[in-house]
Amino acid sequence: MRAQDSATPPSAIAVADPAATPHPTSAATSPAVPPAGRSGTVLAGLGVVAFSLTFPATAWGLESFGPWSLVALRSVLAALVAGGVLLAARAPLPARRHWAGLAVVGGGVVVGFPLLTTLALQTSTTSHAAVVVGLLPLTTAVLGSLRTGERPSLAFWIAAFAGAAVVIAFTVQQSGGALTTGDLYLFGALLVCAAGYTEGGRLARVMPGWQVIGWALVLCLPLAVAGSLVALPLEPVHLNAHGVLGLVWVAAGSTFLGLYVWYRGMAAIGVARASQLQLAQPLLTLVWSFFLLGEELSAAAPVAAVAVLVCIAATQRAGRGAGRRSRTVRSGRESRPARS
Repeated sequence: MRAQDSATPPSAIAVADPAATPHPTSAATSPAVPPAGRSGTVLAGLGVVAFSLTFPATAWGLESFGPWSLVALRSVLAALVAGGVLLAARAPLPARRHWAGLAVVGGGVVVGFPLLTTLALQTSTTSHAAVVVGLLPLTTAVLGSLRTGERPSLAFWIAAFAGAAVVIAFTVQQSGGALTTGDLYLFGALLVCAAGYTEGGRLARVMPGWQVIGWALVLCLPLAVAGSLVALPLEPVHLNAHGVLGLVWVAAGSTFLGLYVWYRGMAAIGVARASQLQLAQPLLTLVWSFFLLGEELSAAAPVAAVAVLVCIAATQRAGRGAGRRSRTVRSGRESRPARS
């Protein structure tokens, strides 16, 4: 008997390919259980908080290291932490079909984004660099829709574009509206990071989020070690407390812990919804820059913060409905080939 001939609705059919069964923390968690969605939002939000410290920590790191040395060292340290965790947990090697996706994650969020933003921060303030983060949520949502098949509603896209517009207008105004020589680096960082986020969110549906970033870091370790050996003799090193703290944070906080909770959150609530939480990241970065680096914070910040929070709330509300619809469609589509 074919599944579609049964009187039971397609979403109730439990037959599935074991290899395609998502990890229990994935986005396939039933939307009827609100705590799962809330925990996913909290995890992704914690990732945003960790990421918001990346630019100030990078600015600190540049006090002690050159840009190439800083990026290589942060990748080496993060990979050592990740490798130790993977060994302690006796995590199995990923399936061969997942290594290409892990390479995209590594190229985007382990190598590409850190390197391009670090080069940009040599000529740009952290306030100006926050422009790239203002565009990142929308770019990630677009790539996620194309790559994972998520179909957010029209209300979601309206709120997402509105939030991006608010963040871009505020951050450009904050930096005086001037373009810097680092803008090409920032736009390149935007594209590679969005690709890494999207692929990592997809992989986090079939393996734990910490393993996604863990294996991506381990995959990049040989390149990071080689980069360190080449860059350190060529770039001067002047160790101080700020430089060491900055390096430790971008390695352990932003690159490993931040991406761990971020991918878990993405797997639980979807790439599109999680990405829009990053609308708050530029404003958080500006706050950290004010307290840690002494950069100025304009009086428009509270107004922009309220507008961004409204847009985030709208995307989360619209995204829940879209997520339920897309999962229902996938459930029905996957159940049709099943036979009893």
